Amino acid sequence: MQLIIKLKEKAKQLKSETQVLMVAYNDKRTPLIAKILIWITVAYLLSPIDLIPDFIPILGLLDDLIIVPLLITLSIRQIPNIVLTEAREKVKANSPNFKKGNWLVGGVIIALWLTIIYSLFQYFFRDKNTVEK
Repeated sequence: MQLIIKLKEKAKQLKSETQVLMVAYNDKRTPLIAKILIWITVAYLLSPIDLIPDFIPILGLLDDLIIVPLLITLSIRQIPNIVLTEAREKVKANSPNFKKGNWLVGGVIIALWLTIIYSLFQYFFRDKNTVEK
């Protein structure tokens, strides 16, 4: 049980690095592979759909305890140290300002998921009686 508490604490600490990742993403010195990883990480964090649903006992916690911290760690390792240091300083200096933009990004991701779900619904449940010409 102590292990789970330590893992949750570490995961929470790594999640705080998300704002740092977003600042580093906008830096021109950040390599393309890091930007791709950051985009995947932030999209997964803000997505209302988990890879492993939370209602599944024990396995539902795996994304919060393993997948998310792994994505954040991989993203951080791809960012040059100087960029990472400057991004952390910017976040520390402007912390309240960065929280306002999260709603906009979250809205965009939710809109993207709704579009995907709607498209899949249209594809699988469209009227079979209509003849395509």
